[in-house]
Amino acid sequence: MSAGGRILGRIPVRPPSTVELMLLATIVLWALGISLARYILTHGFQPLSFTSTRYGAAAAAFVLITLVSERTLRIERAHLRLVLGAALALYLNQMAFVYAVKTTSASLVALLLAAVPIFAALIGVVLRTEHLARRFWIGAAISFVGVGLVVLGTGDEIQHDRLGVLYGLVTAGTWAVYSVIIAPLMRIYSPARISAVVLPLAWMPITLTGLPQLQSQQWDLGFDVWALFVFATIGPLILTNFLWFHSLDRIGPARATLATNFQPFVAALFAVALLPESLSAIQVAGGVLIAVGIIGARRKTQPALAPEVP
Repeated sequence: MSAGGRILGRIPVRPPSTVELMLLATIVLWALGISLARYILTHGFQPLSFTSTRYGAAAAAFVLITLVSERTLRIERAHLRLVLGAALALYLNQMAFVYAVKTTSASLVALLLAAVPIFAALIGVVLRTEHLARRFWIGAAISFVGVGLVVLGTGDEIQHDRLGVLYGLVTAGTWAVYSVIIAPLMRIYSPARISAVVLPLAWMPITLTGLPQLQSQQWDLGFDVWALFVFATIGPLILTNFLWFHSLDRIGPARATLATNFQPFVAALFAVALLPESLSAIQVAGGVLIAVGIIGARRKTQPALAPEVP
């Protein structure tokens, strides 16, 4: 064996910790959720029927979990405006998300969602809760060039995909708004209680908007679609909530949020591997630029974004 091999052989290899495995599971489930949604929406589920049914099940689960664990859903009156704002942002987010995934590729939607941290920081500037240095603006410019490349990478399909691209950008922007709104609530209430209150409030207008599709929906979709629907609800929507916030508590927001910056790119890889999709070289370059811009724009203290639930 060479000297280099002997040296490497002495380097202890630390197995991943429990919290690192939890964070990895969270990122994988979030990433997988976009491809699952794309498959479900292209195999019989109408967009609003899908999100109405899924969010109704998740809302009921969070209400039950919170009542069992905390015995209350109480939110102070002073915080009701934030709760209602979060519910509105989540409603708009889900309206945009299901139509983005329905009308364009899951990989394209995933790459557009990579811009969420930049959107969140810009919202902070507008609200005067953020004072950002030149480093951020350079990083933001790089990221938005990356977004432009992702969009241009659709080539001749841009005319067909332009509505999906718009929906994808709205999805990223509204999720950033949701993250900014619930940040103060996360310092006061548990993640389960926030979800148990916000999800039902968002589910009601989702269901009202989706009534025509719910009435015309054919529910005999086959075992595979329903199995994936159950997994997409329990995994990316419910389980990740607890894994994410437990990881956040254990390792802090800076490290946790840095790891989640890679979630959109993992989601794009899943889409290419599991669905009949592909990414052009221009789109890959755009995704790299988005990542470079986000890492370059990071502040010394990084607030945790809400988990990007697809």
